[in-house]
Amino acid sequence: MYDFETAPYLRYNVLKEGSTLMNVSYEVRDHIAVITINRPEALNALNLDVLKELAQTVDKVEADDSVYVLVVTGAGKAFVAGADIAQMKDMSAAEAKAFGDFGNSVFFKIESISKPVIAAVNGYALGGGCELCMACDIRIAGTKAKFGQPETGLGITPGFGGTQRLPRIVGASKAKELILTAETISADEAHRIGLVSKVVPDEELMAVALDMANKIAKNAQIAVRQSKDAINRGMQCDILTGVSYEAQAFAVCFATEDQKDAMTAFVNKSKLTQFKNK
Repeated sequence: MYDFETAPYLRYNVLKEGSTLMNVSYEVRDHIAVITINRPEALNALNLDVLKELAQTVDKVEADDSVYVLVVTGAGKAFVAGADIAQMKDMSAAEAKAFGDFGNSVFFKIESISKPVIAAVNGYALGGGCELCMACDIRIAGTKAKFGQPETGLGITPGFGGTQRLPRIVGASKAKELILTAETISADEAHRIGLVSKVVPDEELMAVALDMANKIAKNAQIAVRQSKDAINRGMQCDILTGVSYEAQAFAVCFATEDQKDAMTAFVNKSKLTQFKNK
């Protein structure tokens, strides 16, 4: 994860603690946090302020022990229609590098927090929006959702991880096709190629995402977080190193009360109704 305090793009630092959120809304429902990108007049385009607020809010999620799962969505008819072209168009190469580094650091923050993150993708998820949902652990799309990396049609490359996450998710050939053609694809096509886990009616999207989040929240949270970490770490290395990460995660769970309680209940043919998460 990037270090926000020592990074060379310090002028893009996150908002100060206690700053008012203008472009991101945040609420907690039981053990589920919901972040909504709330700039509908610009189709939730990611400018510097949105990225700062998103980073600050993700930090809140990580620090809140009562939150087990995070859901990310967009207000209005878009998830996120992309990065803010008006803000980017006059950037120098050095400024673009700093902006890309900062955006990537925010998305790494989302990808690497200990808690599972579900993207509830409503409407357009293009450019930075597609990259944002790919930084989430699980992606659910409404039927009207559209996905794509249109950057080459604007004379640039994807800048917030699209060239790296997309091939890891859908394979190099399909990723190159989508990025090099700048094509936009439907929710059904995104599901077919494995970019999203499922497609549901738009009016059911948040209910389905929250239902999935609640299913995750009912499981042993130490095991959930160790599983996420093992998957993330294993995806970046060879399989022998990956299974060593898994063995370490497996062992951590055997030092928990949850493992003892759940396995004892299973052996005794009873059902554990609630985990202690310790």
